[in-house]
Amino acid sequence: MDKFQEMQAFVAVVDNGSFVRAADALNTSKAAISRQVADLEQRLGIRLLHRTTRKLSMTDEGQLFYTRCSELLNGLQEAEAELNLRSGEPSGHLRISAPVTFGVAHLAPLWGRFLHLHPKISMEVSLSDRTVDLVEDGFDLAVRIARAPHPSFIARRLASTSMVLCASPGYLKRHGAPAQPQDIASHNVISYSYWSSKDEWEFIRPGGKTEVVRTKPRLHANSGDTCVAAALQDQGIVLQPDFLVYEALRDGRLKRLLADYQTVELGIYAIYASRRQLPLKLRYLIDFLVTSFEKPAWGAGGDGSAVIQSPASQ
Repeated sequence: MDKFQEMQAFVAVVDNGSFVRAADALNTSKAAISRQVADLEQRLGIRLLHRTTRKLSMTDEGQLFYTRCSELLNGLQEAEAELNLRSGEPSGHLRISAPVTFGVAHLAPLWGRFLHLHPKISMEVSLSDRTVDLVEDGFDLAVRIARAPHPSFIARRLASTSMVLCASPGYLKRHGAPAQPQDIASHNVISYSYWSSKDEWEFIRPGGKTEVVRTKPRLHANSGDTCVAAALQDQGIVLQPDFLVYEALRDGRLKRLLADYQTVELGIYAIYASRRQLPLKLRYLIDFLVTSFEKPAWGAGGDGSAVIQSPASQ
C-alpha cells in the first residue's frame, strides 16, 4: 500500500505541476505528498524530480518512472471501472459546470432525479457563464451552449436552441416593430454581454443571404434573465435563446419579431475530457442528460425547434 501511495503522489505532482495542487487533488496535505515522494526517491535511490522555488521538472529517470507508474495506475482504474460495470452500481463524486440561466431553469430540476436513481453518487454543481477549463478547474463535465464544441474535448449533443428576436407588446406599441433587420439599429436594444458577436446580430434572409446589424444597446447585462426582465418592462428589443423566452412568447408577454428571418442556432452540449477510462458515474450522468433532453420543454421535439407561433397566427 505504501508503494501505491508513493506512486500515486508522484504521478499527482507531475500531472498537477506542484505539490500543493497534487495535495488538493488527492485530498491530503502538502507535507504528506512531499514525504511520500521523498520516501519513494529514497527507496529507489534515484532523484525523480528537480525542485526549485519557481519550477518543478522530471529527471530522465523520473520521466521513465512516471510513464510506468501512469500505466499501472490507469490499469487499476480500468479494472475498477470494469468491476463497476459488472455490478451496475455507479458511485463517487461528480463536479459539474453549467451556465447560470440554463442551469437554474433546465438542469436544476434534474439533479434530484439523478441522485435518487444513483444513491452512491454525490455531486457538486457550479453555475457560471464563464468558460471553465475542465482539466485545470477539476470538473468532470460541463454543459455548454455554443455554435460548435471545442475540438479539444469530447461532446455529446443534448439539444438545440435558436436565438429569438422579441420585445414586449408595450414597447412595440410605443416604438413599432422593425420591418427588416437594419431597422433594429434605430431601436432600444438590450444586449447580452457574453454574446460571441458582441453587439453585431446576424440574420439570414429568406433567400439565404446573411445580414449583420450593428446594434446600439441601451443596456448591457451578463445575465440573460436580466435582459429578458428588462424587455418585459418595455425597455427594448432582445435577442435571446428560445429556452429562456419560450414561456413569455407562449403567453404573449413577449412578441417574436422578424419571424421570416433565420437567426443563429446553437447546440447544447455535455463536454468532458476523454472517452478513455470514462468513469461509470460520468457515463450514467451523460446518458441521463441525453435522455432528459430528448423532448426539451422549449421545443417541438428532440430537434429543439421552438414552439413559438408566428406573429400572423397570434
